[in-house]
Amino acid sequence: MKTITDWNQLPEFEDDQQEYDFWLKHEIDANLMHGSIHEPDSKESTTITLRFDPRMLSRIKRMARSRYLNYQSMMKQWLSERLEDEAGRNGGISDAD
Repeated sequence: MKTITDWNQLPEFEDDQQEYDFWLKHEIDANLMHGSIHEPDSKESTTITLRFDPRMLSRIKRMARSRYLNYQSMMKQWLSERLEDEAGRNGGISDAD
């Protein structure tokens, strides 16, 4: 099996079958994969406190577990997606505003 050590080694696939055949004979180097994971700087985060109805929080936690996610990460993802939606509706309000 050939190991992919640089993202530029990935070809453009014409169809799903071609991509399937490629991955039967190739794998991604673990260091390449690990280097691609975004690890936010803790200085970029601010801790806040939110109060939730216990039943709502339980539902959120169950939903996150079913998706194999941390519930706080899932909630941050939801907020991020909603911010993008709202910015699109409101004429492109950006982070700098």
